[in-house]
Amino acid sequence: MKKLQDKILSDGKVLSESVLKVDSFLNHQIDPPLMQAIGEEFALRFKGNGITRILTLESSGIAPAMMTGLVLGVPAVFARKRKSLTLVDHMYTANVHSFTKNETNEISVSKDFIKKEDVVLVMDDFLANGQAALGLLDIVKQSGATLAGIGIVIEKGFQPGGDLLREQGIRVETLAHIASLENGQVTFLAEADIQ
Repeated sequence: MKKLQDKILSDGKVLSESVLKVDSFLNHQIDPPLMQAIGEEFALRFKGNGITRILTLESSGIAPAMMTGLVLGVPAVFARKRKSLTLVDHMYTANVHSFTKNETNEISVSKDFIKKEDVVLVMDDFLANGQAALGLLDIVKQSGATLAGIGIVIEKGFQPGGDLLREQGIRVETLAHIASLENGQVTFLAEADIQ
């Protein structure tokens, strides 16, 4: 998606060979027109799959999931990372390790919001090692719902998450596929190079 790639090149900051900072438009401050375009692109890619729910992780996945849900006309559900006094039982839970934050969180989703008859699109802002996606997939599996696929805004193709998911036969749609962050430069993987 050229609009997203252009935004990464103009506003993203390469902090190291494994860390790309995009907080000025994706995961701290939100660029609404860009989120709308992202939602439209994911809706186009997953149109006709019978999606009834979108599942993401708080907090950075919420904006793209919400915009995709708006276009598809379906609810966006987010897994919580923090305990809530109002959500104590009747929950699906999974553990997710964040390499960026070096912490493991128990994520949870109320069983009221994902049912076995649902067709779920899992979405997230980044795919690197795949731990967040695996946690969300675990919740879909626990619910008995059908997985339509995974929508990722930015994938770090030089880390193992995407390969791990694709090797399991899971459909992964990525809008900006990064091949490298070496020498402080963002290099994108060409569409033809994605398996």
